[in-house]
Order: sequence, then C-alpha cells, then structure tokens
Amino acid sequence: MYNLNGKIAFITGAATGIGRAIATRLAQEGADIAIMDINEAEAAKTAALVREAGRRAEVLRGDVGDYAQVQKAIGAFLKSFGAIDIAVNNAGILRIGTIAETSLEDFREVFRVNVDGVFHCCKAVVPHMVQRGAGKIINTASWLGKVGKANFGLYAASKFAVIGLTQTLAMELAQHRINVNAVCPGVIVETGMRDEVDRESVKHGLPTTKQRESAVPLGRAGLPDDVARTVAFLASDQADYMTGQALNVTGGIWLH
Repeated sequence: MYNLNGKIAFITGAATGIGRAIATRLAQEGADIAIMDINEAEAAKTAALVREAGRRAEVLRGDVGDYAQVQKAIGAFLKSFGAIDIAVNNAGILRIGTIAETSLEDFREVFRVNVDGVFHCCKAVVPHMVQRGAGKIINTASWLGKVGKANFGLYAASKFAVIGLTQTLAMELAQHRINVNAVCPGVIVETGMRDEVDRESVKHGLPTTKQRESAVPLGRAGLPDDVARTVAFLASDQADYMTGQALNVTGGIWLH
C-alpha cells in the first residue's frame, strides 16, 4: 500500500509491542529492517517475523540511552545495509506516581531512555541522511506529550520533550528534504508497557485499561498495529509534505 520497496528502516524498541508491530508492518510494505533493542532474544523473534515477510532483518543489542552504543549500532547497520532511509525512535519506558513521590533515579532513567534515546539516535543518523539529501524520522511520543495527567507526570514530561525535539528537527532538516514527525499513541493494549501500567495502576488505586476503555470515543483500546499503520504512512512518499507533526492515534480520546 505504501510501497517501501528497497527502503531500509532502523527501529529502536522493536523487540515487542508497538515496536514489533512497526517492524513487521514496514516489512510488509517492502522495507528491510535494522533493530536495536536491549532485549536481544525478543528482538530476534521480531526479526524472524520480518524474514517471514520476505525482507532482510538484522538485530544489534544496544541501549539508546548510551550514545556510544547508538553510534556503534548505526555504524554497523550502515556498513551492512549501505543506507538508512527511515529511522523510527520507538524505545521508551514509563513510571507511575505523583511528582512528589517520584525518585530522582526514576526521573533520570525515564529521561535517559525516552528523551536522551531519541536525541542520540537522531544525532547519529542525521549526518547520513543530510549527506543523502533524504530521509524520514518518526518518533514515538504519546497523547500525554500534549496534556499532563496526574500520576503520569514524569512520562508526560518526557513525551512533551520528544514532541519539542520533533518540531525543532523538522525545521532544521526541512532544507535537506528530511521529514521529521511523531506519533502519539493513546491507550494501546497488547504491549508490555500496558501490562506494567495496569499492574502499577492497581497498586496506586487508579483505573485499569479495561475501566478506561469506555472513555474512548471509538469504543475500544488501540492495538499496536493501529500505531504501526500510521508510522508506515509517515515513512512513505505519501507523507512527503508533512513535517513537524505529532499525529494522535488515540481513538478520539485526545483531539489536539
């Protein structure tokens, strides 16, 4: 549908959940897939799904919060594949709790992965894209990157930062024909993060995903492939005139 034949996509956090769905969707659209994740065993399973779709896949274990590891991975993928056309910065973590009870360690770790990770991957891949005069960068933000929510403040703050980086990079790279956009998932099930949210929500006396579904105008929680289809569009030529956008994939729970 989106004709990504011959494209190379670099994806972080593709071992499970939304990242796995993105990897398999882009493969179905014709892209070869380079995966960087700390969970090498599950990332290998994602790679197997990509190969089942008839596309090439390679995996490198790496921590996006460590710039040296990001540089090493992207360098290895460029050597192996010859190019990176699409960069999907999807790796992320979440912690629940009020700002007052949030530990300094949790604050630093969430920003290290969610914000530093996006910055590191963009910093490493942008010179290559600039040299080629083309590229698509897609960052996974969140609807909570647009509105704060009690007990999710740390995660929300990190995703606000991701949207800020997305908008800034879009302006800086437009002259090089590089599009930079973000996706903002809402309540997405069938992910490890969602399972963790539900466990922590019970501990904090907060509504679970099942209890929150009734607030979604479209009447259901989202699925990883709902996000992956949007990423496939942004990665394609059909989104060539879009940059600096943060697209909601929320079932209508957030409209701005």
